[in-house]
Amino acid sequence: MIAQISGTLAQKVAGEIVVDVGGVGYQVFIPLNVFYHLPEIGAPVRLHIHTHLREDALQLFGFQEPAEKQVFLQLNGVAGIGPKLALNILSGIPADELTRAIKGGDQLRLVSIPGVGKKLAERMIVELRDRFALLESQATETPAQGRDPQLLQDAVSALVNLGYRKVEVEKNVRDCVQAGNHSLEQVIKEVLRRMSR
Repeated sequence: MIAQISGTLAQKVAGEIVVDVGGVGYQVFIPLNVFYHLPEIGAPVRLHIHTHLREDALQLFGFQEPAEKQVFLQLNGVAGIGPKLALNILSGIPADELTRAIKGGDQLRLVSIPGVGKKLAERMIVELRDRFALLESQATETPAQGRDPQLLQDAVSALVNLGYRKVEVEKNVRDCVQAGNHSLEQVIKEVLRRMSR
């Protein structure tokens, strides 16, 4: 899976670019806010990438910041939103503003985004409000405190898939990481031990 691309900007049009990496041109789909911040053609460029595999295609979606990529991935998890619509949504509203609108239940702001109707806006608020709150709490936790946002997210996801309640799992995972467990295996084992008491 491609997670990041660094190379030379070979082509750019609204919505997509081509990045030359060692003579190979990678087509990357991007939201408009990324397009507006691109350098001139021929200049170096680096993007965080989400690789989307379909039966008939392998598509790359690029973002300037890891937080944008996370919002994109969360949007993709909503029923009825595929990668292209998620990209269109992020073209119509910056990721941080979208997060605020969803957490605040601002349906009017969401409906003003091209491609988002009333039902989809409601679904986004219901499905993403808690997820965005979790992402924000992870982002405010500093690595100096021994916390890794990806570790937290992976551990919570694994335990929820095992059938545990998300609210209960999140608290236990944070406590375990704070207590000095820094590998996914350690965290999961410790949480399972605590929750089996």
